[in-house]
Amino acid sequence: MSTPTSDVAVHPARTLIAWRNAVFVIFVLSGISIATWVARLPTIRDGLELSTANVGVLIFGMSAGSVVGLIVSPAILARFGPRAGIIFCLSVVAGGLVLIGVGGDLASTVTIAFVGLMLFGFGNGAVDVMMNVEGAAAERAIGKTLMPLMHAFFSGGTVLGAGLGAAASGLGVPVFAHLLVMAIIIVVTAVVAVRFIPHDLDAADAASAAENAAPRVPWRQKLAASLAVWADMRLLLIGVVMLGMAFTEGSANDWIAIATVDGHGQSNTTGAIVFGVFVTAMTVGRVAGGPLLDRFGRVPMLRVTAVVGIAGLLLFILSTDFWVTVVGAILWGIGASLGFPVGMSAAADDEKNSAARVSAVAIVGYTAFLAGPPLLGFLGEHFGILNALYVILALLVLSFLASPATRERTYAK
Repeated sequence: MSTPTSDVAVHPARTLIAWRNAVFVIFVLSGISIATWVARLPTIRDGLELSTANVGVLIFGMSAGSVVGLIVSPAILARFGPRAGIIFCLSVVAGGLVLIGVGGDLASTVTIAFVGLMLFGFGNGAVDVMMNVEGAAAERAIGKTLMPLMHAFFSGGTVLGAGLGAAASGLGVPVFAHLLVMAIIIVVTAVVAVRFIPHDLDAADAASAAENAAPRVPWRQKLAASLAVWADMRLLLIGVVMLGMAFTEGSANDWIAIATVDGHGQSNTTGAIVFGVFVTAMTVGRVAGGPLLDRFGRVPMLRVTAVVGIAGLLLFILSTDFWVTVVGAILWGIGASLGFPVGMSAAADDEKNSAARVSAVAIVGYTAFLAGPPLLGFLGEHFGILNALYVILALLVLSFLASPATRERTYAK
């Protein structure tokens, strides 16, 4: 990590720490929102009387909205800045949660739930970009490596959201009431948190200034440079790693609760609890992963986590005792914890082309998030949801085989 910039000299340490903490909170809110929806998915599925395949279609609405949010977020950030942009996006997330509650509970209408999921996905996709951009800016200003910890806060938010969701399910709290309360908490907390993002240090202004200061490059040249990275075999192999790991993480987020209910005959509340176990294990893996990556390197850690994930999936799929199912969920979570951040870091090794390279592997990763839900839903409908999970196992094997592409490298600047 580079030494602190001049921002540290201009602003007192407490301002920078408050900025960092505000970004931590935004990561937590994003994680809470996703876990809130996932934890109540089995109940929503039952209320709407959906087949497994139709659940996949419903989740596809969230994935499609997320991709749109990822695409338009830079324009929102440039136009409104991080404070207003983050509040807007999390307000859309909250509105989506409310509509999901209306469609999945009050009105029992798939169309309303689908629209709610599209809004929910849009807001989360857009805020995902904004909180990472703002987090990177805070990291540079403070002069310490913070991004792994920020993603651990996201995972911590999913743990909290899953716990609250399991409690709400166990107490018989209606889905609409639960989602409405969580939506209000998300908006109010976001309004308070963004007040600590300093105006004169915001990342949108810095990016705009840098772009204005740089020489104008013809768009055809920019396009050619962006497309050229796809001819890099190493980058394509990193994409394979991202594909497998993103699919492993995203599929658990979408399906582990339902797989626990339908595949292992547990209650909806137990399904939410098992989802909470998964995200807790993934959080622990991310918190511990940074020092382990520094000590052992990317390739050994990716290989180990891939093997752990494969073992966890096999235990989860084949278990006949509930405690084995829980152990499988734990190992599955640990196996999914490091792939996405490691893939991003590996893609950014070449600083001259880091933006195009990171964008390319991000597209691969989010394609897995987009295609995974309907694919597993279709397979689950025809072969059973537990058997559908073997697709994840196959992709984890590919990630294991492609992991040498992530080896640390130094490029000439």
